Amino acid sequence: ASFPLLCFRSALVTPLIFGLLLQAPCTHPSTVTQPNFVLLLADDLGIGDVGCYGNDTIRTPNIDGLAEEGVKLTQHIAAAPLCTPSRAAFLTGRYPLRSGMDAVNDYRVIFWNAGSGGLPPNETTFAKILQNQGYTTGLIGKWHLGVNCESRNDHCHHPLKHGFDYFYGMPFTLISDCEPTETPEMDRAFRRKLWISTQVIGLITLTAVLGRLTGLISVHWKTLTCLAGFSLLFFISWFSSYGFVRHWNCIMMRNHEITEQPMVTERTTSLILKESISFIERNKHKPFLLFLSFLHSHTPLLTMDKFLGKSRHGLYGDNVEEMDWMVGQVLDAINKEGLKDTTLVYFASDHGGWLERQEGERQLGGWNGIYKGGKAMAGWEGGIRVPGIFRWPGVLPAGKVIDEPTSLMDIYPTLVHLAGGTVPQDRVVDGRDLLPLLRGAAARSEHEFLFHYCGAHLHAVRWHHKDTGAVWKAHYVTPIFSPPGAGACYERGFCPCFGEGVTHHEPPLLFELSQDPSEANPLSADTEPLFDTVIRRMGRAIEEHRRTLAPVPQQLSVSNVVWKPWLQPCCGTFPFCWCDKEDDN
Repeated sequence: ASFPLLCFRSALVTPLIFGLLLQAPCTHPSTVTQPNFVLLLADDLGIGDVGCYGNDTIRTPNIDGLAEEGVKLTQHIAAAPLCTPSRAAFLTGRYPLRSGMDAVNDYRVIFWNAGSGGLPPNETTFAKILQNQGYTTGLIGKWHLGVNCESRNDHCHHPLKHGFDYFYGMPFTLISDCEPTETPEMDRAFRRKLWISTQVIGLITLTAVLGRLTGLISVHWKTLTCLAGFSLLFFISWFSSYGFVRHWNCIMMRNHEITEQPMVTERTTSLILKESISFIERNKHKPFLLFLSFLHSHTPLLTMDKFLGKSRHGLYGDNVEEMDWMVGQVLDAINKEGLKDTTLVYFASDHGGWLERQEGERQLGGWNGIYKGGKAMAGWEGGIRVPGIFRWPGVLPAGKVIDEPTSLMDIYPTLVHLAGGTVPQDRVVDGRDLLPLLRGAAARSEHEFLFHYCGAHLHAVRWHHKDTGAVWKAHYVTPIFSPPGAGACYERGFCPCFGEGVTHHEPPLLFELSQDPSEANPLSADTEPLFDTVIRRMGRAIEEHRRTLAPVPQQLSVSNVVWKPWLQPCCGTFPFCWCDKEDDN
């Protein structure tokens, strides 16, 4: 080749090489082979409580900022309307029915740290897979999936047995009983019956004794002694558990060690935030998973002084705004360590807001926006439609809104795929990898059907028609609101799954959610030409789904949820369980 031609080629190639070297790298999953994961899961937060989902009176600038910089899901669905089953599904990617974590009775959540039920050891959480992929995994905050099986220290259900390298938080859940100044919340109606029964038995015993002393009735002292002994034993049998709820359930742990029993609620929020930021700082040089499982916004709404009285919605609004501030602090820690572009952040709630949670004139539960129903209601959207936000700068588009059916169970395969792991092939996994949908490579959700269980009872089914994009929903069972027309079960405190408190529908109530998201106008064969076709197709889907279910031990059976003193976590010599190691430090 001649010299001029070589010069010409050099003149073309040199700028091209420099241009490629200077060009900003195109960030996509292949360049960040193992991103960090920060999962932020609120407790009892209603979809209507967040600014970017339509609330203009509660200030949530940090959560809203995640949506502005990432992807917002508007049809993000919890697998259950209560804490324990929803979180089991979240961690395993499977309907809670498959792991025995949904109830056939009225005990629909873990009730005691000293119960024997919990997330079975043979379930594989996404944390366990990420741990095997070289991730450092941490859970800070609420667990509520059991502790022990057969002895006080076997920790068979503990987070460290389910793939977490580090745990700091509550093995149970926050309840009003944890705050001495609040009205007890746990099993309130049943506890009231026990008190009344104790008083009746005591009154009968006292009357019999007085009658014997005054000669009005003839009864042997041996009989009276047995009656008095029975009264005492009955009282001890229930008061030994329900009389000490704060000591038995309201505890804080670091890994297997109890640090506070009972917990000191005034510093809980600051300690959880401190632990979360510390976990990020300790693990910034290697891939990590941080699951920050907030105690907000569950009653008793623990809120620091600087947020009290700041919102327009009383203590509940104050608590939500404090949680948003905590989200901001965690995001600041990510930014400070230079991890923003290599960290996938996810924010959601475990289920809808608790409409019935009131004390007098105070509303202590959340708001579910335009959606009917709330916590404990598996069919109505307000119980299961939750916020869902993903942020990963450079990989996921900013400001994108997706109105396709997605599930909290989808987090499982999405994280496993991004970490380079493999979804277990020896079991049914109901979640779907969300990455194609989030990045825009897919226009439709992979979910054709979603099944909405209340305990072990199927209440509703959602059909996402792939061709038209229509979303149909059929309700086979709905709770009876009390008082009638109130929109919730205020007289009960919780809506039931079965029995006299529900209505069975034949034919089912049918709604097209894409046209009627508030579920205000049920369709019929007279008003909807496709009614029979849709109901038949859903019926076939239910049959196909039920064929995939296998019998498993019921983790929430009565025998598993009752308090067992030999399983009670205790930082002293049982029953003298008391410690404050945080104060000692």
